[in-house]
Amino acid sequence: MLLSVLCEKAGREVLERRGDCEVKELCMDNRIIKEGELFFCISGARFDAHKFAPGAVEKGACALVVEHFLDLNVPQVLVKNTRRAMTDMAAAFFGYPAREMKMLGITGTKGKTTTTYLVKAIMEHAGMKAGIIGTTGNMIGDRYLHSEFTTPEPIDLHRTLRRMADEGVQAVSMEVSAHAIEMGRLENVHFDAGCYTNLSQDHLDLFGTMEKYFECKKRFFAPEWISNAAVNADEVTSQSILQDIKVPCMTYGIAVNADLYARDIEITENGVSFVMKLHNTREYPVHLKLTGMFNVYNALAAASVGFIMGIDPAVITQALESVRAVPGRAEVLDTHTPYKVLLDYSHSPDALENILTTVREFTRNRVICVFGCGGDRDPIKRPIMGEIGGKLADLSILTSDNPRTEDPFQILKEVEEGTKKTDGKYVVIENRREAIRYALEIGQDGDVIVLAGKGHETYQEINGVKNPFDEKVVVQELLAEMEN
Repeated sequence: MLLSVLCEKAGREVLERRGDCEVKELCMDNRIIKEGELFFCISGARFDAHKFAPGAVEKGACALVVEHFLDLNVPQVLVKNTRRAMTDMAAAFFGYPAREMKMLGITGTKGKTTTTYLVKAIMEHAGMKAGIIGTTGNMIGDRYLHSEFTTPEPIDLHRTLRRMADEGVQAVSMEVSAHAIEMGRLENVHFDAGCYTNLSQDHLDLFGTMEKYFECKKRFFAPEWISNAAVNADEVTSQSILQDIKVPCMTYGIAVNADLYARDIEITENGVSFVMKLHNTREYPVHLKLTGMFNVYNALAAASVGFIMGIDPAVITQALESVRAVPGRAEVLDTHTPYKVLLDYSHSPDALENILTTVREFTRNRVICVFGCGGDRDPIKRPIMGEIGGKLADLSILTSDNPRTEDPFQILKEVEEGTKKTDGKYVVIENRREAIRYALEIGQDGDVIVLAGKGHETYQEINGVKNPFDEKVVVQELLAEMEN
């Protein structure tokens, strides 16, 4: 596509263009730019990519999108804001692929991943080819595609959507993160339905306060973003969304009189059963293979999206019951041991409390929890999570999560401050592999060992390096070593 044509299609941020050329691709990372690609000089809080423009040109960048002209002999497009210009140009360059599919967005602190999997199953049972964009990676049907973010940056997002549309995907079930909303990654994507799950402490390193975090989430529920909404009526912050919402809205819940609600809930280690009632008239029995009260909410959220999209109730029920597991979400590992090992992504206080409370309901003996907190992220939650572990687990094994650039022992010290406030037993083993080994060695008949925090992740980030660390693999390796 010619640079001039791209500017005409996505020109609201464009102030001036100097020169023209053929654009083969778009890029915002100077480290991977290739010949013929348009380079966006993003100005961020930590760096200004205008400094990297000379290197990008040396590698073959055909043109630059800038906030001030640079003394470089390539075509340049002067814009008011490079990040906003990138969202517009990415959508235009890939032909506005989101317009060719049904877009279904899930936002909230917890439950996004599982809900997207359930929504995907509903769409597939309704006869559509469906895809996922989210934390565990992107999917087209059953095929996984690599992804770096919960909600990708605009170039990757629209490139992925174009690939999905070209491969016949009809519905996309997509996690919508607060970061994506705040950073404008969702420009030029309009959702047929948007779902709000809940709000709990997370991402305060970016937003500072819970109020600002919530207001960011709330912005998603506006007519310029979505055509219909599904909202958790049991969530205390939902009232603020409901009183201001300007699109058709369906509520779901358990504790209040919602449009769609669950009754007669029975939770076991093998799943959860309940009766789903629509408008207090029609009843639909559901037998989930996923366990926990939080999965009742996830199922109701997905079902609400299904009803909004006009899917038959019988199809919705069959789809919900077909999902056996979601990667790293209350996932029971195949260990052939007298104790169970459960993998969960719970890396926030509320999520850790939810998984431990759920496990406590069906554990015959002890709950052993292996967890820590990530570095370079909200430090306020560390003692809170330590206290939750101390109160709800019979034994907490405090260990490293992704320490990133922080001292892992300092992180553990802050987590331990909360655990010390309780009467709960705990040990500190910084090395995560050794912490898991210890849990497996002391496991007894009827115990449930919860590996919390990393879930689907296949790495551990230490000093800026992502080291291979897939807990499913680690557990099997350790069990084999123990057997030998």
